[in-house]
Amino acid sequence: MAQLQNGRPPRLPGNSGRGEILPRNLSRRIFYFEPPTAQALRRSAVLLAMHGFLISCALFVLMLSGCTRQPLTKAELRAVTSEIVSATQKVTGRKAEITIRPEADRSTSTPAQTSADNIYITLTTPSETPALEDALANVARRHDLRLLATASGTEVRFDFVLKGVRTHTIHIVQPVSSATPAVTPQPPVPVPRPGGTGNLAIILDDLGYDRASADSLFALQFPLTVSVIPHLPLSTDVADQAYRRGYEVLLHLPMESEYASVKHEDIELRVGMTSQQVESTLAGMLDTVPHAAGVNNHQGSLATADAALMNELMPALRQRDLFFIDSRTTPDTVAFKTAERCGVRAASRRVFLDDDPTKPAIEAQLDLAARDALRHGSAIAIGHPHPATIAALADTLPQLESRGIHLVFASTVVN
Repeated sequence: MAQLQNGRPPRLPGNSGRGEILPRNLSRRIFYFEPPTAQALRRSAVLLAMHGFLISCALFVLMLSGCTRQPLTKAELRAVTSEIVSATQKVTGRKAEITIRPEADRSTSTPAQTSADNIYITLTTPSETPALEDALANVARRHDLRLLATASGTEVRFDFVLKGVRTHTIHIVQPVSSATPAVTPQPPVPVPRPGGTGNLAIILDDLGYDRASADSLFALQFPLTVSVIPHLPLSTDVADQAYRRGYEVLLHLPMESEYASVKHEDIELRVGMTSQQVESTLAGMLDTVPHAAGVNNHQGSLATADAALMNELMPALRQRDLFFIDSRTTPDTVAFKTAERCGVRAASRRVFLDDDPTKPAIEAQLDLAARDALRHGSAIAIGHPHPATIAALADTLPQLESRGIHLVFASTVVN
């Protein structure tokens, strides 16, 4: 800032070269600043640019750290699972049945990368569901996990998700017995009589391949028998769910077919097996299908016609107190007679429901099965969880009781 000279205001240069004296009151209000040099301007610009760059870097690092958040470690996943179990026990007074099944992670070979835990919770009463939902939401919130809910039939399913990756699936189920079924199982009627009543057991085969088929079946609140193929990705989970919901579970035992064009399971009973091979194969299958009360054959047109193989199988079933349902995939079967001779409780299928997989045809087969049950006192019908079959069952089964038909589990009709 320019200084006053001898207590006077400075002179401004004019055209004449002489300075002119400004009025005193104006001179005190004027200040003079030297303009910044080009070098100073460049230095300021560089500093501002560096400052902006550092802020951008900091924001990018924060964003990147959020996007690359690591999945839960095995210890972290188990800690969340423990919290879910504790919350469930608190809500239900330790009365709920809880099953935990870890799901193998096939996307990585790194041990530190965890898979998901499947948790099955069977409630004693549906009134506990809202409180349990709130408790699960609190667990998810504490661990910054998203909570996604879906409902199907008597099951409510919750998925815990971290950055798009599922960490936990919680299945909250209510047993069929605690729901109000449209058809109630009744005791067997041993002696049929004209115009009397009959017991009908419906077996749905080929469970274990996918979850959608099982969910569609579980939406039917009827006493159905569920037959699960062993050694499939979902064999154990489906069998476990079916049992906890109140359905009867069978091992859908793969057996050798005479038709080369038919898809064979990797592990099956084959003609020529020794008793030790049959025993070990059966044991391995049952390990993957828990809660099996009995067995029916999957395919097996060649195997069930082989007396030697059936003579090896039936003692292994009798030792485990398992009954046998002959699916009758061939008219040459000797399975039922062999079972009777070996002291194994047994029965035979009378009707296939969905050889023609259209709803009208399936409804006609259900009518045939009902008439057989009335005529003979009991009957077994076998179908599959196809959409048309599920739709036909949903529409037809509620009408059976008015016709004198009692829907029962397969174990009720074996002798």
